[in-house]
Amino acid sequence: MKDVMLKTKNITFNYKEFDSAEELNPADRELLSSAIEAAKNAYAPYSGFKVGASVLLSSGKIILGTNVENAAFPSGICAERNALANASANHPGDFPVAIAVAAISGNELTPVPVSPCGNCRQVIAEEEVRNGTGIRVILGSANKIHVIEKGGDLLPLQFSRENLKVTRR
Repeated sequence: MKDVMLKTKNITFNYKEFDSAEELNPADRELLSSAIEAAKNAYAPYSGFKVGASVLLSSGKIILGTNVENAAFPSGICAERNALANASANHPGDFPVAIAVAAISGNELTPVPVSPCGNCRQVIAEEEVRNGTGIRVILGSANKIHVIEKGGDLLPLQFSRENLKVTRR
C-alpha cells in the first residue's frame, strides 16, 4: 500500500466585536436598528423566536425581512432570505452591500448574536458572487455586536457554480 501524504489546512476569518450599537458607524447603527424593529413584526407562533433582517442596498435603501413560520415547518422562511429575495425582486440592479440580523426571544433581544443558518449563509454568499461584491454582515444582540466584512466568510468551502461544471463525454 502506498503511503499517503495528508495536507492539513486551516480556515479562519476575522470579525469585529462591539459592546454597544453606539460604537457602530451611523449607517450600521441604523441598519441594525431596522433589523431589531423588523424582528418585532416576525410571525413566529410556534418557536417564539422572532428574527429580523435589514438589507442595505447600494442606493442607500433599506429593505426589511422577518422570519415567517408555518405549521408545516419546512414551509417557513428565514428573515435573511426574505429580505434578500425582496431586494432582488423589487430592486433589480440595486445590489446588497450589508445585512443586519437581530433576534428576539421571550420579548427580549437575544443575549448573544444570532448567526444566519446554513441556507441563509449560502444565499448571502451567492448574492456576493452574483453582484461581484462582498456583503457586510452585522449580527446584533443585547450584549454584543459582531461585524463580518463579507458574508462568504461565514460559509467556507461553500457550494458554488464551480461545483456545477460538468465534463461531458
